[in-house]
Amino acid sequence: MTSKISTTHLTSMLQDARLRTLELVAGLDEEQLMGPQIATVNPIRWEIGHVAYFYEYFILRQMYGYDSLLGSKADKLYDSISITHNARWDLPLLSTKNTILYIQDVLDKLCEHLEHNNEDSMASKQDSFMFQFGVFHEDMHTEAFTWARQTLAYPTPKFAITRDVTIERSAGPLTGYVDVPGGAFQLGGDPDATFLFDNEKLAHKVIVAPFSIAKAPVTNKEFSVFVDDGGYKNKALWDEAAWADLQTKGQQHPGFWVKQTSYNWAIQRFDQLIPLPLNEPVSHLSWYEANAYCKWAGVRLPTEVEWEVAALGEYTEHGTLASTKRKYPWGNTPPDSSLANLDGSAMGCIDVAALPGGDSAFGCRQMLGNIWEWTADIFNPYPGFTPGVYKEYSQTMFGSARVLRGGAWITRSRMMHGTYRNYFEPHRWNIFSGFRTCQGVSQTHE
Repeated sequence: MTSKISTTHLTSMLQDARLRTLELVAGLDEEQLMGPQIATVNPIRWEIGHVAYFYEYFILRQMYGYDSLLGSKADKLYDSISITHNARWDLPLLSTKNTILYIQDVLDKLCEHLEHNNEDSMASKQDSFMFQFGVFHEDMHTEAFTWARQTLAYPTPKFAITRDVTIERSAGPLTGYVDVPGGAFQLGGDPDATFLFDNEKLAHKVIVAPFSIAKAPVTNKEFSVFVDDGGYKNKALWDEAAWADLQTKGQQHPGFWVKQTSYNWAIQRFDQLIPLPLNEPVSHLSWYEANAYCKWAGVRLPTEVEWEVAALGEYTEHGTLASTKRKYPWGNTPPDSSLANLDGSAMGCIDVAALPGGDSAFGCRQMLGNIWEWTADIFNPYPGFTPGVYKEYSQTMFGSARVLRGGAWITRSRMMHGTYRNYFEPHRWNIFSGFRTCQGVSQTHE
């Protein structure tokens, strides 16, 4: 169920999300705001307008009967369901100036509605849900703006809130596995949560066997051994679709890696080339690459259930798996920078041994933040799934995408919790994605 949220808090969320959008498009010229037509990014100028359109369509128009500020043009320009990816470069888009005016005008309308149409400074349950959904949708797109800037080698964005992470970037590696007890577990979102996406609904009983999972994600150093051992040339490590994708791309190492010498790698970070940070999690990997590494190393990806158990599960006093679970790996208090690398304040990943205060009950580190983690599972609905108001949010990807969990350094903490499910097709690599591994055979059933 959705809890009522104060209008002041919702307004603050709207303004903060908009600040991040503007920070991510600042300093880009007209050519950069359109960019080349490639499959893994949108034209940024189109995407800015789409963010405003989402709020306008689902809240102002559908819920409250407002007319679009763009008239009949809005649906023809910014409806991501009806407008194919490649067509977005050929649309008669608003100028950059008018796009910024559009998103500001929509924001003004949203804030005005909150101020004048809710009682006792508390938004209605409907407004609380939809305004949060709109903000989280914008948050998803600011993450997409960030990976677009990375993919296109644009300058590093400048955020108003950053922090010194010198200590976190010298924390070093964290090796080894932890044993997690098996038993009954409630997989999925708590029905009493203040907000859930449709694909998290609802918690349901599964039985998981005991398993061993890595304390930390695979690092750049660990993955470089796989690369240098010829992992990208060994067809036996890749299934048919993965090998075909690899050959199409002509790929011999992770995206953004650059060979410096026989023994040293560098990595592109936005428009800069830096030495490969060996103890940071390997990033920008497809599911295919993560799975090939696992075959090479004699390990496997965790199932989605195993990932959630390791992140949120608890021990009973007898050392068995408890029937309760946490909201976050460390407990039920919201994230901050001592617990998880989120919100972009570190401007990148940190070493995998950093932030021990964020460990799960079983000793797994950084299960929220730093890097999204691929799981073994195909993205499918939970039992009893019903699509939400944005019907295409999840169900169009069921059966084809793979599940990622945990969030990355750029993911906003306000929408991140332990049951959040992300999903991309297995060939996608330019997102902030890595993985951790499991040992032994997976055994889970409902």
